[in-house]
Amino acid sequence: MKTWFYTIEMALLVMVGLRVISGLIELTVAGLILKFNSIEKAVALNAVLAIVGPTIFITSVAIGLVGMSDKLSLSKFVFIGAGVVLILVGIRK
Repeated sequence: MKTWFYTIEMALLVMVGLRVISGLIELTVAGLILKFNSIEKAVALNAVLAIVGPTIFITSVAIGLVGMSDKLSLSKFVFIGAGVVLILVGIRK
């Protein structure tokens, strides 16, 4: 009988955990919006999500970059960082 052992990098597990937490926060807010049944409260809750989303994004990208730090050159880090900044600038309202 063969046994298969898979190794999963810690950085990847943390990134997955952050995404799961982010999804749970989104679902919780959706439930709260339905519970409160108020446009004003829905807008306020969506404003909180506007803070949580980019924070999770930046944190998970940073963790991923740290996890790949031994495989990337400095110039690639600069390009990836510039890309993240451009994404954040592009989604600003």
